[in-house]
Amino acid sequence: MFQILVVCSLTWLSSTKCADFDHPAIYQLTEPVDHAEEPTWDGRKNMLYYVDMIAGGIYSYNYETTEVHSIHLDGAVAPVIPSEHDENLLIVGLNQAVLALEWDGTNQIGRQKVLANISQEFPTSRVNEGKADKEGRLWIGTTGTADSSGTMTPNAGIVYKITKESLDRPTVEIAPVNISNGLAWNAANDKFYYVDSLSFQIAQYDYDNELGTISNRQVAFDMHDYPEITGQPDGMTIDEDDNLWVALYYGGVVLKIKPTERALLQVIGLPARDITSTMWGGPNLDILFVTSSRLSLTDEEKLYYPAAGSLFAITNLKTKGRPVFNVDLIESI
Repeated sequence: MFQILVVCSLTWLSSTKCADFDHPAIYQLTEPVDHAEEPTWDGRKNMLYYVDMIAGGIYSYNYETTEVHSIHLDGAVAPVIPSEHDENLLIVGLNQAVLALEWDGTNQIGRQKVLANISQEFPTSRVNEGKADKEGRLWIGTTGTADSSGTMTPNAGIVYKITKESLDRPTVEIAPVNISNGLAWNAANDKFYYVDSLSFQIAQYDYDNELGTISNRQVAFDMHDYPEITGQPDGMTIDEDDNLWVALYYGGVVLKIKPTERALLQVIGLPARDITSTMWGGPNLDILFVTSSRLSLTDEEKLYYPAAGSLFAITNLKTKGRPVFNVDLIESI
């Protein structure tokens, strides 16, 4: 079930040294940051956005040039999602707010506007994960914060849905949650998958796209069924065959899961302990981009995992993703 992979450090994806192998190969694409998260692909620009969550960094990785650019905001940032109507307008979660900001992924940041406020009942909570659905509605989840011992405040997170019409009254969709993480929709758009990390489960809901509602929670995958695999489920994406690709924080791996059968299909190890999220990208959507963290590592562990905190790419996975959806909340600032 586990695989031995070729790891190509800071190597461009067209390198024949690694790309010619007929099994998965891992590429380290960037230098580490503290807590890389929330990768999202914008096919209009062939650009991947991701964040350095706690430090407030928003990064762009240009697939064509391999250049990395960044801007920084004051607080915790997640997610970062391109807008449907303007490729230079990003929708960003910041602390306890949803922000629209102008950035082309290269130059200086432009105008900014707060669109919505969330999670006011939990003053110490913050944004943690989010995605857009097919209609451009924003689904965004929060988490409580950890104390000095690293213990999370339980039940201090909420999953909200935000639409054009509900900017001043975001809808609570799932509550309470502990650490709101991965979200995904199947190809038929009638199932919604969700991760509350401390449940160690992937939940499946029936999804009504017209109404934008979820119901009938079931368990699509339970980590307790695989005691040999450590770690907490974190961010995830879905491929063209409706298999989930799930990052494991504290686990050092990405899991390929068939949720309709609660089956574990593949385990891919990476050169980092704390894997945070996944996203399909590249011109053919056949590259799995993976983010990682070094935030929880000791100084000694950072020496053991020097690439922790980097953006990685995995190729030759014999599948690909589907285009992700952009947010449709405003047309311009």
